Amino acid sequence: MDLRKLKTLIDLVAESDIAELEVTEGESKVRIVKSSANPQNQMVMMQPQQMHQQYSAPMPSSAPVEAAAAAPVAAVETGHVVKSPMVGTFYRSSAPGAAAFVEVGSTIKEGETLCIIEAMKLLNEIDADVSGTVTKILVENGQPVEFGQPLFVIG
Repeated sequence: MDLRKLKTLIDLVAESDIAELEVTEGESKVRIVKSSANPQNQMVMMQPQQMHQQYSAPMPSSAPVEAAAAAPVAAVETGHVVKSPMVGTFYRSSAPGAAAFVEVGSTIKEGETLCIIEAMKLLNEIDADVSGTVTKILVENGQPVEFGQPLFVIG
């Protein structure tokens, strides 16, 4: 993997809420991890075959992280909480301008599509794992989501 691609990947991780990114290209494997213990550095490990190398790059200001940590803790949700199974971008509809899959108050059945999460240019449909009524949508359209982040509350 050339250094321009590597720098692009580092910048992508640094500018987003992604905590970890792993890319395999041919025999090269690159893993970029934001270190929470030392917010001034992020580690990149390249593992082509038997050779191991590590790179460090400065991260941008940690102000967005501090702002998120300072946000008030939400009250405990009543009902079944559907959580994100992956890191990606949350979309409420299948295309821009299309109707949302569900709205607050929608009655859904188990297996029905709730949203799409785009991860690494792949669109992944997220299905309801229970039947019920959507009581809350916790994420805005186009917002990045983390693994395990609550998306919907179904009553």
